[in-house]
Amino acid sequence: MIPFIDLKAQRARIGAEVERRIQCVLRHGNFIMGQEVAELESRLGQFCGVRHAVSCSSGTDALLLVLMAHGVGPGDAVFTTPFTFIATAEVISLLGATPVFVDIDPETYNLDPDSLDAAIAGLGDAPGRSLTPRGVIAVDLFGLAADYQRINAVAAKHGLFVLEDAAQSFGGLSHGRRAGSLAHAAATSFFPAKPLGCYGDGGAVFTDDGDFADVLRSLRVHGKGDTKYDNVRIGLNARLDTLQAAILLAKLDIFPDELEKRRLAAQTYTRLAAGILGVVVPVVPEGCESAWAQYTLRVPGRDGVQAALKAAGIPTAVYYATPLHLQKAFAHLGYAPGDLPHSEAAARSVLSLPFHPYLEPETQREVMRALGACLADIPVPTSL
Repeated sequence: MIPFIDLKAQRARIGAEVERRIQCVLRHGNFIMGQEVAELESRLGQFCGVRHAVSCSSGTDALLLVLMAHGVGPGDAVFTTPFTFIATAEVISLLGATPVFVDIDPETYNLDPDSLDAAIAGLGDAPGRSLTPRGVIAVDLFGLAADYQRINAVAAKHGLFVLEDAAQSFGGLSHGRRAGSLAHAAATSFFPAKPLGCYGDGGAVFTDDGDFADVLRSLRVHGKGDTKYDNVRIGLNARLDTLQAAILLAKLDIFPDELEKRRLAAQTYTRLAAGILGVVVPVVPEGCESAWAQYTLRVPGRDGVQAALKAAGIPTAVYYATPLHLQKAFAHLGYAPGDLPHSEAAARSVLSLPFHPYLEPETQREVMRALGACLADIPVPTSL
């Protein structure tokens, strides 16, 4: 059976260093906010090219901390994509604000700047809504950064903040800048399946704004002020465990090499897919480098293809089968099928293949041979 993500191969490479760093934590016993946390934050900031990296307990909490630092709450509107994991919009609702979903660019799957501009401008005309536009959460899907040059410009025109959801793009580049440095603040996740993942949950926020970073640091420890029992605001218990920081430090040592391996594996898949009728390969715009969190194709007759690949012993995944605007959790917002057509079309056709830095070319050829056979044997619709 081909693994969808092979963390065992990575562990075989760095297992000794991971265990050494874990043993250091066990010896010093500073399991909460130990020195490895500060070391990790320094190295993450240097890697991304930002002044401040504030670690936290998960990618979801990273998003939540940024919204809390901006004071987002009831009556506020935050614009985001429906073609993402629920955490992106969930944090908006958790604070009593309202997510306003904006359609995607059909080629990159990321938030479409023109649709964003129209959605912000048209918010006041929406029936039954009296909301104050506050911010934008753009998501870097599948490893590719959104078009922040245009998104930031649209947000600035309307007086909104921008939060980069870099949970999948950490390590990627856009016009010479790392993901995590493309907006006023960025959030990432260290969930084990991410390009840089720990052995549990973890996350971080990135910003060049020192005052904003201070608020984030306070919020992640119960709104702490100068001392442990001096609480200056309502916050969270959102600290990154020292053990997870130690694991991430070991992984960060090899991260640039793994990014290059991901890039080469993606190139191999794209080359092998060239002769398969009906397959749409990922697009990487000029000036960008994806972190390749996943390798995601669009295929006609996706559900039948996925079932046939499973029967052939090839695992796949669908990110995401139902856009958020059509999820039950957001039914109260009143969206209907057809409202965001590009997101809905992508949800019907995307398929992610087995992918990780240690994927062998022969395994990739096996996957693509099976995919080609599926598409040759399964009747498919004429369009995606």
